[in-house]
Amino acid sequence: MTSQSWRGARSSSAPAPSARPRPSLRLPAHPPTRSQSGGGKHSGPNVRAGQGGGPADRGAEWAGRGRGAALRGAARGRVEGAPCSAAASSGKSGIPVRSSSLPLFSDAMPAPTQLFFPLIRNCELSRIYGTACYCHHKHLCCSSSYFPQSRLRYTPHPAYATFCRPKENWWQYTQGRRYASTPQKFYLTPPQVNSILKANEYSFKVPEFDGKNVSSVLGFDSNQLPANAPIEDRRSAATCLQTRGMLLGVFDGHAGCACSQAVSERLFYYIAVSLLPHETLLEIENAVESGRALLPILQWHKHPNDYFSKEASKLYFNSLRTYWQELIDLNTGESADVDVKEALINAFKRLDNDISLEAQVGDPNSFLNYLVLRVAFSGATACVAHVDGVDLHVANTGDSRAMLGVQEEDGSWSAVTLSNDHNAQNESELERLKLEHPKNEAKSVVKQDRLLGLLMPFRAFGDVKFKWSIDLQKRVIESGPDQLNDNEYTKFIPPNYYTPPYLTAEPEVTYHRLRPQDKFLILATDGLWETMHRQDVVRIVGEYLTGMHHQQPIAVGGYKVTLGQMHGLLTERRTKMSSVFEDQNAATHLIRHAVGNNEFGTVDHERLSKMLSLPEELARMYRDDITIIVVQFNSHVVGAYQNQE
Repeated sequence: MTSQSWRGARSSSAPAPSARPRPSLRLPAHPPTRSQSGGGKHSGPNVRAGQGGGPADRGAEWAGRGRGAALRGAARGRVEGAPCSAAASSGKSGIPVRSSSLPLFSDAMPAPTQLFFPLIRNCELSRIYGTACYCHHKHLCCSSSYFPQSRLRYTPHPAYATFCRPKENWWQYTQGRRYASTPQKFYLTPPQVNSILKANEYSFKVPEFDGKNVSSVLGFDSNQLPANAPIEDRRSAATCLQTRGMLLGVFDGHAGCACSQAVSERLFYYIAVSLLPHETLLEIENAVESGRALLPILQWHKHPNDYFSKEASKLYFNSLRTYWQELIDLNTGESADVDVKEALINAFKRLDNDISLEAQVGDPNSFLNYLVLRVAFSGATACVAHVDGVDLHVANTGDSRAMLGVQEEDGSWSAVTLSNDHNAQNESELERLKLEHPKNEAKSVVKQDRLLGLLMPFRAFGDVKFKWSIDLQKRVIESGPDQLNDNEYTKFIPPNYYTPPYLTAEPEVTYHRLRPQDKFLILATDGLWETMHRQDVVRIVGEYLTGMHHQQPIAVGGYKVTLGQMHGLLTERRTKMSSVFEDQNAATHLIRHAVGNNEFGTVDHERLSKMLSLPEELARMYRDDITIIVVQFNSHVVGAYQNQE
């Protein structure tokens, strides 16, 4: 089905948009958050009204392509671009009418087509064709509440203008019977939904005693659900082998996934090296000098889809080695204690500096040269937790979040925020930016809640377009590969770009001493926090981990709910209480709620199926990539630490 089928001219009889009835099948309840202000972390070209670029219009266009694609190959001999359903001609919204009275063009019919004339008269071909064309995403394209009836009319291709002219007595064929069928709902089955949700889930159980220390971490669950294609989020988890503790982090990329991929591979090594004592650094350097095997620094806990770039491993190792050599020179070994907060800040800043330096120097290998430039010109935020006994440090750069789940004495759950968003909603960040630049830039440094009117997070790795001088950007681009030179984004200079750098990767570090009531930690990219409130997130995870549900009165939020609907809600809640959880992963369970929750706070399978069925080009308009790590603490070990002190 061509997009012209959906873009017919609006007829004078079409109802005004304000006069349309409320739709019975609505689009997902959560409105697109970032698409309203530009689409992503970088504001792209906004969709103008009247161009068919809104969520509903694109939904119609893409949904029409779904099931119609299977038909096009078998229907080359018929008129191209038949309507998805006959709803436009029926005058009724919501129920498509399959009609036997298709306009017949027998004067121009080739001989094989005339052989099917009896089938057409008997509605057989109409029934077959109507069934094959029935739209998979009916809730997006077949509801007249979203599209005027004239919008759904068939607009023939210009090449068929004369071929499609009906006979003068065409009306005699339109007086036949009409067949109204019950709308079919094509939803993903529960096993299909589970297959999508569980594709990237990963779980790891930590041994209570690893031979050196008793761990305060029971284990963690992680998962990802993409909206971008490819996904721009990344995640990492590792155990520090030469020091104590675990590292866990989520990384939210923008302008591509190159930077988030590089940071997810490299940042933990920089942190681990920063935490190493002077003697261990010397031992590692001597092993490299003599060609001996290196001491392992990290034990990674990775999903098979979480890959490392083998091509860049040598480049990354050389940069890391330079860093630890500088640490050896700076540290005389007098102080054995390492400040974790300082180590986290130094690691973040040094990695960002190396990303910038590698892009400026380049590489003789054309592939690596293009890779380091892609990493530098894209960007990524990071939220990393370091857990060592009862000492919890969270280092955050950007707008991902760390949330602590606390169980109160009465069994209820409360959320404790351990990170601050670095964006326009943070007044201290706005003040920091204004103080770092001249007063005459006070009105231009942040516009429309974006850095220089373009970037949502105020702290990030990469994004050298907001850090390098204009001359340096031009030199690097001109000397770079053709792929970079032909990229309009890389050549674009932000407006009001006078006193760079405007962006920093320096993290804000928060320290928290764990208590027995601190049950779990949630690290998640902003794709989760845009769809759910923090208190709901903590409650859902807490109830999942403990199996205890504290029921609250069902809030209908101003909706008119019939007695039958309320009975259905209560029955559904009772069924969930008595059934065993189908999710074996806390992050998966949370994603199910984030995507499938309805206005009553319960998972609606129909809504969940619709959201997971959205095409790649449309999914990003309703949500962002979601990446979650849920870390569960061992309350007995945490309590034992407290008793020792």
